[in-house]
Amino acid sequence: MKTSFSVVLVRHGQTQWNLDNRFTGWSEVPLSETGFAKTKQAGKQLAARNLQFDEAYISVLERTHQSLQSILQSAGHPAIPVVASWRLNERHYGTLQGMNKQEIFSQYGEAQSYKWWRGYETSPPPLSMDDPRHPRFCPLYQSLPEENLPVSESLAQCKERFTPFWDETIRPEIQSGKKLIIVSHGNTLRSLRMHVENINPTEIQKVEIPSGVPFLYHFDHNMQFKRIEWLT
Repeated sequence: MKTSFSVVLVRHGQTQWNLDNRFTGWSEVPLSETGFAKTKQAGKQLAARNLQFDEAYISVLERTHQSLQSILQSAGHPAIPVVASWRLNERHYGTLQGMNKQEIFSQYGEAQSYKWWRGYETSPPPLSMDDPRHPRFCPLYQSLPEENLPVSESLAQCKERFTPFWDETIRPEIQSGKKLIIVSHGNTLRSLRMHVENINPTEIQKVEIPSGVPFLYHFDHNMQFKRIEWLT
């Protein structure tokens, strides 16, 4: 019987929209040169720790796939099975997707914009059904029931979408003894930190997940959270 478990998590590398301070959400934006450099560095850090993986979990968005492949290649890691799920996608920012944060602050005011950006319960203005950015128009989501496709999400809704997948799919895999690496997004990982570390909605507003920096969750034999370890 194992006495402890661990899992490696990484927020994808920087994209140009991250650099431009734009809300990305479910939009497809590739990694920047800096993003690739950071993920290569992450791979070297994992190799230095001799961390090996049986399987990887990513979102369906290309930036997590690019980040994972860059990390594994830099680490000299052999190919592993990859599970891509929309439940690991970034929080959906509705009509704010693609907008610069300063544009949003100017248009809607600082107080309201901050609620959308860092708040827990407030979701941004939703996409209309005929908006070309609606997930129903994307081939990636054709197999999903339309009621599952968000047109906007608060952090609470992002957490509600993601944490059952953690509890029912990922957590049992870790407890079975598999070594996993998970590459996801800032708000999805913030949701996980709330769930695992019992961070409350007020405190989560202060929590940042840096791009391309691996961190390990360490659990005891009952999969109770013990500590977080950043590989910087």
